[in-house]
Amino acid sequence: MRSDSDLQIAGDILEVPHLLQPPREHPATVAEFAGLARTVAADRAQWEHLVRYDATTRWYHRLRTGPGYEVWLLSWLPGQGTGRHDHGPSSGVLTVLEGTLTEHTHRGARALAAGAQRVFAPGYTHEVVNDTLHPAVSLHIYFPGLTEMPMHPSATCSAARAEPVHQEAGAVGG
Repeated sequence: MRSDSDLQIAGDILEVPHLLQPPREHPATVAEFAGLARTVAADRAQWEHLVRYDATTRWYHRLRTGPGYEVWLLSWLPGQGTGRHDHGPSSGVLTVLEGTLTEHTHRGARALAAGAQRVFAPGYTHEVVNDTLHPAVSLHIYFPGLTEMPMHPSATCSAARAEPVHQEAGAVGG
């Protein structure tokens, strides 16, 4: 009698092209969007020279678009924040590139240090703020592209969850 653990693949799996998935030109899954965010974050030459700081409002720059998604670069001076909002029909990936941001949800506050990543579904309500004494930079990917950002009174937050995808040592939450 044979069990599943007796299954072995003979030969080199890479020599069987019909079993390999062709690489995608653009991300299509949540994991692929999170991977795109990590790739962009790691390539500082792609975004670092674009960062600006504005004392009157958060600065933002659309870094890239693809079929059905947008990549945004944002900077945050101390005290700057979003207000409580959701992203309409868009899902997203938030990645902190420099500094620390705090995400406030119905579950409380989470500090997101450089390298921390959050993935969220449509309707997820949160507020993001730089409550440190140092500037911060973040990368945001929205799919589909961001078409609305409804604001919410401070007392309400969606019960939808944001999932931590990646965090560096010392980061709280994700």
